[in-house]
Amino acid sequence: MLINLAIQDYAVVDHLEIDLHAGMTCITGETGAGKSIMLDALGLCVGDRADSRAIRPGARRTDIAASFDVSRNTRAQLWLTERDLEAEGECILRRTITAEGRSRAYINGSPATLADCADLGQLLLDIHSQHAHQSLLRRPTQRSLLDTYAHAETLIVEVSETAQRWRVLQEEYTRLAGASEESDARRALLNYQIAELETLNPQQGDIEELEARHKLLANAAFIIDSANDIANGVEAQRDQLAKVVQLAQDERMQSDATHNLRELLQSTLIQLDEAHAETARFAASVELDPEGLKSTEERLSALYDLARKHRVQPDSLPQLLEDLQAELESLTGGSDHLEALEKALEDTATAWRSHAAALSSQRQAAAGKLAHRVMETLDRLAMSKCVLDIALIPFKDDTPDPRGAEDVEFLIATNPGASPAPLNKVASGGELSRISLALQVVAADIATSPTMIFDEVDVGIGGGVAEVVGELLSQLGSTSQVLVVTHQAQVAAKGDHHLLVTKEGEDAVHSELTPLMGEARIQEVGRMLGGAKLTDSTLAHAREMLESS
Repeated sequence: MLINLAIQDYAVVDHLEIDLHAGMTCITGETGAGKSIMLDALGLCVGDRADSRAIRPGARRTDIAASFDVSRNTRAQLWLTERDLEAEGECILRRTITAEGRSRAYINGSPATLADCADLGQLLLDIHSQHAHQSLLRRPTQRSLLDTYAHAETLIVEVSETAQRWRVLQEEYTRLAGASEESDARRALLNYQIAELETLNPQQGDIEELEARHKLLANAAFIIDSANDIANGVEAQRDQLAKVVQLAQDERMQSDATHNLRELLQSTLIQLDEAHAETARFAASVELDPEGLKSTEERLSALYDLARKHRVQPDSLPQLLEDLQAELESLTGGSDHLEALEKALEDTATAWRSHAAALSSQRQAAAGKLAHRVMETLDRLAMSKCVLDIALIPFKDDTPDPRGAEDVEFLIATNPGASPAPLNKVASGGELSRISLALQVVAADIATSPTMIFDEVDVGIGGGVAEVVGELLSQLGSTSQVLVVTHQAQVAAKGDHHLLVTKEGEDAVHSELTPLMGEARIQEVGRMLGGAKLTDSTLAHAREMLESS
């Protein structure tokens, strides 16, 4: 339960720190004194959205800390332990907001996200706002109330996740199926282009090799004639040099001074012999081949034409063929993927129908029980003739829906013999407030949060009905910690504890929170009964209410 709340520089609060206790605690005060500020600040600790305008004027930041005793809250302890945040049965949620709009959250001194604070907050407290009866007109709120009462949280998650998975698969299937005609046309084009390329069968290095061969065959006659002329010239030079070498080898030329000359001449003669032999071999390798030249030109022309057609370089044709083959394979795989998606859609829809059927069954069983419990409570709230019917309205088709197979609507008949109709068409403002309170009391009775907070949920209710409201809230306080912001003396008198909110100061206004006991509490209940002017009879009535409670 909540054991301490400390607020610094928030709205009209300068500094406030209050210890809280088990049972029912009532918070009262004049309109505008700041009764709801305490609960708004507590909401920030459990993940509500921050607004820098809520910082007290002139302050640099607001600082709010809420301390909870979780020694008996097994779910909260497990949540903290899983995240290494446990602190010997205590949990402190802290929130700071700067004037620049920066917001930070902490759990037991460790930085935390607002999502974490909200998750943990659901295990620590449940806040019922003063406008809860307005949201009760909406079907999502009604559906959530029934599902909570039915303990269907696990099924709701399964139904929602399965429906979302089905929708993702359906979108992917629609996208692929819609593109099937384009895919067929593309496959036909790819098959034609691949067949055309495979006919030529371009290979890496083809262009370079063909161009070299074309150059050789196109110039064969010139090459052969030139090679023969070179060979003849080399042979003539070789014969002349041979005579020179013979003169150098004469004994009369033998000396150290001519040694290098003889070696140079001999080496030159050997090179001329090799040049003559190489030229002869080259000339013999070249032949006139008109047919070979023609086929080479034709292949080169075909490769260049195909490259221009695909707007690529001729030497890129082998890679183009690989790319087109890969694309065709992927399109063929797309058909397989479409079949796999269709199977996954069927399986997911089957799983959703199973979860949705279980949820429908659980809702159906809980609807009657919840309606009966609410009508019992409404009987105590002077609406004994009221009939509540919780209708399950099947959706028109069986398309997987995150909400399940049906919507939920609360129907009410406030007069005998009348047919139940939607709340917004039947119930008046006062009736709606009482219906909302009855639902919240019944729902709170089975809730798992150890702290219940009711912010002026008794608005529009007075007299004996207000006393019953106080009794209902006091009854809740016997099993859970209950905090109630109220304007009703009959409700305030039922509390185990009483806190008074007052606004002090003239130039710098601030709110103060004071625990009331004894005569001070009698004075406040008397003020709530009779206004600013207290009479002896009013005080006597207030004393009697407190004593009877």
